[in-house]
Amino acid sequence: MIFNNRFVSSEELVQHVGAADIYITPYRQEAQVVSGTLAIALGAGKAIISTPYWHAKELLADERGVIVPFDDPASMANAVLSLLDNDAERHAMRKRAYLHSRGTTWQETAQAYMASFQRARVERMLRPRPALQDLFTLKATDRLPSLNTSHLSNMTDDTGLLQHATFSIPNCNEGYTTDDNARALIVTTLLNGSPLTGSCEFATLSRRYLAFLWLAFHDKTARFRNFMGYDRRWQEDVGSEDSHGRALWALGTVLGNSEDAGLRGAAGRLFEAAASVTMTFTSPRAWAFSVLGMQAYLDWFPGDRVVQDSRNILANRLLAAYENTHSEPWLWFEKSLSYSNARLSQALLMAGWRSDNRRMIEAGCESLQWLVAEQHRGNDMVFVPIGSMGFAVADGWKARFDQQPIEACATISACVLAHRITQEQHWIEEAWCAFRWFLGENDLQVPLYDAVTGGCKDGLHPDRVNENQGAESTLSFLMALLEMQNVEIASIENPDQEMSVSN
Repeated sequence: MIFNNRFVSSEELVQHVGAADIYITPYRQEAQVVSGTLAIALGAGKAIISTPYWHAKELLADERGVIVPFDDPASMANAVLSLLDNDAERHAMRKRAYLHSRGTTWQETAQAYMASFQRARVERMLRPRPALQDLFTLKATDRLPSLNTSHLSNMTDDTGLLQHATFSIPNCNEGYTTDDNARALIVTTLLNGSPLTGSCEFATLSRRYLAFLWLAFHDKTARFRNFMGYDRRWQEDVGSEDSHGRALWALGTVLGNSEDAGLRGAAGRLFEAAASVTMTFTSPRAWAFSVLGMQAYLDWFPGDRVVQDSRNILANRLLAAYENTHSEPWLWFEKSLSYSNARLSQALLMAGWRSDNRRMIEAGCESLQWLVAEQHRGNDMVFVPIGSMGFAVADGWKARFDQQPIEACATISACVLAHRITQEQHWIEEAWCAFRWFLGENDLQVPLYDAVTGGCKDGLHPDRVNENQGAESTLSFLMALLEMQNVEIASIENPDQEMSVSN
């Protein structure tokens, strides 16, 4: 027997344990929490004798080792002699110890952790609970926050609006998109025309975003490019149909709302160059965005028969998609719900209203009513938009997360328009339901709008809010706020109409 009275390295320790016939761990108190050498011996498949501290009693249960009393050298000696005299028993014990340790290898442990995380994530997705439940409960109100465009200005440079942010700091690495600059042009144009705002700052921003759309337009293809790097190099020759539709929507908004002659002249020329190609599009959302832009244009130039015919063609395509696809209980344009869903109903409502097409209005209201019901939390008036982690399909999966601000914004716009057309009060209630989602009346009871920066956080995950305040999210909130401000203005101008609801 050799007593080696010194500390050894991990490598030498493993060699010593591997060379042993019997491993003895003689701790003298039961509260010994863990023993690294005991775990090594078990993993090496050694015969083990130990005093009954907690860790050893757990690992050596079911005859994976021998337990002897504390401070009892005689019992320990007898256990050693018994194992040395009985090779079959000793080897059987070693095998039981080794097989048990296979469940605690690094690979198995990592897989167990991953399975635990996955179970927790699935449980949270199915039964979300407030992130601050144990501290306090946030309660949204029907009071609109003050307008704050600081973050929009911070996200804009000499080129245009940057696409993403890291927290509230612009992320230059992600560059720019036509999508976001078109949304920004819509928002700043509406800000310029709002009786509650009006500022030379917004006119300056509108010129910046319109200049970006001019840069994005490719004369040879008559299409807008979408993604541009921070180095001002386009990442593609032709952007998506949806980005083209959004750009046309923005141009039509300028023509229908701006009083700036320079903006209107530039927007008009680009609108004429970009409108006709939409007849070749196959995306229902591109149709919807284009219809909204064309109708904004027609509100100012109602006699333009070419644009009027184009609007009617695209609106009838939306109506045909609805007529061919919807059936109980799936009252929708497609066999799936994805993004900007309410814009389809909004475009159909707008076109039907302006062309006096009753069937379009009926289909728009019917589809929108079905959509808002799908976006409620059970029977509660809590907005739960279709999540982007898989979206939703007919008779199948409906993703609850990640919940995106763009869905709340689209729902608000469509519901406000439905109220204008029908004068039915429940549409205002649905708009408030979606707007309160921004303020904290959501699955996590956490506000997405940041009143300090003026930005909006990028969405709700099952267990947290996405803290990044990107362009799309911030513009979605600003557009939603402008819609709700118009609701309040209308309630002041028409006091007999009840335009707000209580919690």
